[in-house]
Amino acid sequence: AEDGIRDLVRSRGLGDVYKRQAMRPSARLLPWPILTADHPLSHRPRAGLWPGPARFSDDQLGLQQHVALGQFLAPDHPHQHGANLAPDVIDGLADGGQGGVRVFGLRDVVKAGDGHVVTHGQPTPLRRAYRLEKALGTPAKIFYKNESVNPGGSHKINTSIAQAYFNKKDGVNELTTETGAGQWGTALSIACSMLDMKCTVYMVRVSFEQKPYRRVLMQTYGADVVSSPSDTTDSGRAFQAKFPDTTGSLGMAISEAVEVAAKSGGRAKYSLGSVLNHVLLHQTVIGLEAKAQLEQVGEEPDVVIGCCGGGSNFAGISFPFVPMKNEGKNIDFIAVEPTACPTLTRGLYAYDYGDTAHLTPLLLQYTLGHQFVPPGIHAGGLRYHGVAQQVALLVKEGFMRAVACHQNPVFDALQMFAKAEGILAAPESGHAIRVAIDEALKCKESGESKAILFNLSGHGHFDMSAYEAYTNRKLEDYDLDQSIIDAAESVIPKI
Repeated sequence: AEDGIRDLVRSRGLGDVYKRQAMRPSARLLPWPILTADHPLSHRPRAGLWPGPARFSDDQLGLQQHVALGQFLAPDHPHQHGANLAPDVIDGLADGGQGGVRVFGLRDVVKAGDGHVVTHGQPTPLRRAYRLEKALGTPAKIFYKNESVNPGGSHKINTSIAQAYFNKKDGVNELTTETGAGQWGTALSIACSMLDMKCTVYMVRVSFEQKPYRRVLMQTYGADVVSSPSDTTDSGRAFQAKFPDTTGSLGMAISEAVEVAAKSGGRAKYSLGSVLNHVLLHQTVIGLEAKAQLEQVGEEPDVVIGCCGGGSNFAGISFPFVPMKNEGKNIDFIAVEPTACPTLTRGLYAYDYGDTAHLTPLLLQYTLGHQFVPPGIHAGGLRYHGVAQQVALLVKEGFMRAVACHQNPVFDALQMFAKAEGILAAPESGHAIRVAIDEALKCKESGESKAILFNLSGHGHFDMSAYEAYTNRKLEDYDLDQSIIDAAESVIPKI
């Protein structure tokens, strides 16, 4: 497959292909040679990157989200096309600000400024957790999709390369963004470094302090990393004045990044790492690959699990399996969030802003209120007051469900997984591991041999302070007081 891509690229005069292998081919459950030439996963280049044989027809590819959601959402359903930021602010993937998406590819081939083509050598491996199954004594079969094996260490690279590429193609040389625990900021800083673009990352204050080496990693790739709220923006200064001792939030960091882009006169654009439709679409490559990989070993999932903050990770692993449920397959889709930020399990279903300073459009979602500031838990990527509209609707309609977990049981699961499988997973991913273990234990009680699939969205190599706090019994478990949720209703716009 690599030779074929190289020949194609050279024939187009684009230079050599530089392919970064995330894993040795022999270590993948689904290596390239298994795929037939007409398999929808057999070519990494996607429509819009270049013309020629590697380009898919609309019938072959389609919009991944529309394929994934099948007939559940009608074409004219209000959730089929979510609100986007204004075209002069949002990244180059939103077509006219109306939700039309003109990029299909993830793990894509990107033409860099020097004429070379760069990709991250996917698909990522799907593993069966044999040792974890044995440790649990369960008849369940546990599979995990390992998205931690690329240079950024998480699934976020699936959308950052595409977003940076299309901005560069449109003449944009600077991107602004927010990040919680730092996985998204790292992924965008890598993409920008590949394309010689400036990257400014507003990192939520509590994670900025908890994860200094994640910050250093972003800076190594050339990004400017600012603790949010900061004194570099009007919104940041306002947050500091109103909440002087705040730990920060993704809502605040989004406000600062959007403000910088909006006031740049078109020089900079804002890039979001979750929530919006095109980001969810990008991440469905995870589930599409997992589906094909499971087919290779004759398996179909009975349970599909992902941690959920903004929703792109959970949508990425789950959406491609939705048509199977439409066709009668009984699949239990479980989104897992922290009890400290229980957006789906305790939030209000309403129109709300995606940021604290009201700079984004109103989105119909589950929300804890755009002014909500979660406790400073170590799963920084899950500290978001809202969630993707499509995930929200599917949960509201009962097609998927959500559960919330405390920090200590999550780290119990992380330690068990590390001992059994040898992988140190991120605290965010630990939420999915926790529920996968819980579901496997239910199978132990019932005697059922269910196939459980979860997404291991990232590694925890920069989260050692969290593991240290757990080891020293210093992790706190938070249950959000109902008064905080009640207060959210007073600030949510009345529509």
